[in-house]
Parts: sequence; C-alpha cells; structure tokens
Amino acid sequence: MFKKFSSEDVSSQNQVKASVQRKIRQSIAEEYPGLEPVLDDLLPKKAPLIVAKCQNHLNLVLVNSVPLFFNIRDGPYMPTLRLLHQYPDIMKKLQVDRGAIKFVLAGANIMCPGLTSPGGALDDEVEAETPVAIMAEGKQHALAIGFTKMSAKDIRAINKGIGVDNMHYLNDGLWKMERLE
Repeated sequence: MFKKFSSEDVSSQNQVKASVQRKIRQSIAEEYPGLEPVLDDLLPKKAPLIVAKCQNHLNLVLVNSVPLFFNIRDGPYMPTLRLLHQYPDIMKKLQVDRGAIKFVLAGANIMCPGLTSPGGALDDEVEAETPVAIMAEGKQHALAIGFTKMSAKDIRAINKGIGVDNMHYLNDGLWKMERLE
C-alpha cells in the first residue's frame, strides 16, 4: 500500500472542523482503548488536525505535520508504525516466523502458514477485518500493520492463502515520511 508512497501522492491537505475532529478522536478511542490516557497528548484538542487525502481512497491524520493514523475509505483508523512503536500494546498482535520476515518487509501480504508454523503466534480473539500488529519471531518491535482477511481461528483451520493484508511495513513510504510539509 505504501510501497512507493511519497508526498507527491497526497492530493489535498485540509484542516478539519471541530465536529469532524471529535468524530476522528472518538473512533480512535473506541478502536484503541489503550490510547485513552495519552489521547489528549497525541491529538490535542487545540492543535489543528489535518486530514491529508491521498490516492487510492487513503486518508492520513496529521498533527503538527506528523502522520499518526491512516484509514482507507471509511475503514478503521490504523496507527503508523512509529506511533505503534511508542505504544506497543494498543493493538492485538500476530507473529510471523523467521522465514516470513523478508517477504513482509518487501510488502508481501501475510500468508496463513507463516502465522501457524512453530515460530508464528496467533491470538484466537482476533476476528476477521481487524487491524493487527505483525510481530516477528525473535524481534521486539512490530514490523508491519495488517488488516485480517479471516479470523485467527480460520487462519489456523484453513492454513492456506492470505491471512492478513499488509497495510504498512517498516521502511515503506509512510515510514520514511516522518513529516509531511
């Protein structure tokens, strides 16, 4: 998704009205209850919240030019990896085995066998169409953010095909874009 992403892919940046800002805050608070204590620091009520519209129906939520969240069309907001590394426990986690790491870092979607093999780990509470952090065997930080195509139970049972869509991974265009001027 963000493989070749750069500031040229941003078609418009608009400061949003207070009502829209409240709606964004509310949906982020509902999706990530773990962020509740720091939400006022992350998305200050007084600071202007900018929504950058990009190609492929992608929206970036910016505070002080720093991308913090993104979503596609009207889908759930997902944190950027930089934000996830600061607050690692806000998302449910799935772990891929060592063999999958280089493919995930090249932007590949996460296949079921990479999650069900001995080095992988699944959280059975994860439902289909849920934003998840993709961890790697033996690594401390998340290497990608994904959106599940099937529930964890189905991933384990079917064990074939794509289990998680790779939305944003280490060193992609969004990761390199620390600020959007």
